[in-house]
Amino acid sequence: MPKDAVVTYEQADADGLVIASLSGELDLDRADAVRDSLAEAASDPTCRYLNVDVAAVTFIDSYALGALVSARNTAASRGVSFTLANPSGPVRKAIQVTGLSHVFGLPA
Repeated sequence: MPKDAVVTYEQADADGLVIASLSGELDLDRADAVRDSLAEAASDPTCRYLNVDVAAVTFIDSYALGALVSARNTAASRGVSFTLANPSGPVRKAIQVTGLSHVFGLPA
């Protein structure tokens, strides 16, 4: 089974909600591609809300967390609401340690 982080997308509704699901290991090797993919999704004129499901992320490093912050900032600059959903244990821990819960729309 591949350990690389993979992004899949689903247009959830006509109101502009797009669900992006990440899986695998999100680290230095894959972070830039994931960031760019999420930024591209947020650039789509039909996207108003980008919900990133991270339930299947098995590992995340600080570089990858920074890439998610960058994708969130890109989305915000385009008027797109960016939230993380269903954080796996590793993702929740990384976000709690860094104090970024509020950035991603998660409870502290």
